[in-house]
Amino acid sequence: MKKILVIGSLNTDFSINVNKIPLPGETVNAQNLLISNGGKGANQAYTIGKLRGNVTMLGIVGTDIYGKDLIDSLKKVGVNTEFIKESNRNETGKAFIYVNPEGENCITIIHGANYLVDSHFILEHQKLIEEADIILIQLEIPLDTIQTILSLAQGKMILLDPAPANKELMNLDLTNVYLIKPNETELQTLTSMPTDTIEHTVIAAQSLIAKGIKNVIVSLGSKGSLLVSQKEAYLIDALPVKAIDTTAAGDSFIASIALKLSMGETLIEAIKFATKVASIVVTQKGAQAAIPELEDIR
Repeated sequence: MKKILVIGSLNTDFSINVNKIPLPGETVNAQNLLISNGGKGANQAYTIGKLRGNVTMLGIVGTDIYGKDLIDSLKKVGVNTEFIKESNRNETGKAFIYVNPEGENCITIIHGANYLVDSHFILEHQKLIEEADIILIQLEIPLDTIQTILSLAQGKMILLDPAPANKELMNLDLTNVYLIKPNETELQTLTSMPTDTIEHTVIAAQSLIAKGIKNVIVSLGSKGSLLVSQKEAYLIDALPVKAIDTTAAGDSFIASIALKLSMGETLIEAIKFATKVASIVVTQKGAQAAIPELEDIR
């Protein structure tokens, strides 16, 4: 099994269930508050660890109780946490998540210690990058850091989750990216192109292929996902489930793809497995708490 390195964010999630996502100036009632471990990077590492992959997490937390909980959570599922730094310069990152009855969410992030994951920190851990076979990155760390990782990781299989979407990403050299996984909204932000139909989504995804990215997987929610490469556009159907919380769906999806690629499976096989994982995740509340056991995936 190949080595997977996740570089990115570790957050404490404060999930609030509401009848509707509040509009500007609007006050809404909430049903409950769930405090749990999250962050896109940590969620991805947790998924791979729980599904018995060979994974190391690289990131920074604060010296507070939230940071310790995040590290302990990853350790419990077999993630190598040796290279997660505890810093007293910033508090552990936090995410405030509103979830409506349909499972849709909106998220506000306080980056905290995640923004200490700078280029200098990455260069200190260059050996980790050299030893990894597959590298997962997201955009909850500084964009300059992403460019440093891309420059150091020549010849590696890089999977990029462009969330939260930042159009400035398109100014980077992305020719070393094996796979990028935006949702429809993120794809529209990155390309400034419409994604209101499958045809438009394919065209927008092809504009990323023109940047040198090898594969684009667009997550389409209940409609499934769309794989676009230089040679093909392939729609993978979603599984019919009742979604109650989509918080970690995208994280578990791309992490499961990385896991299967590390086991030598094809990209299509990996996406189909990841679809099963994400379909389970959206039926549970929370982020890491929603990740299934390997035995639960049929």
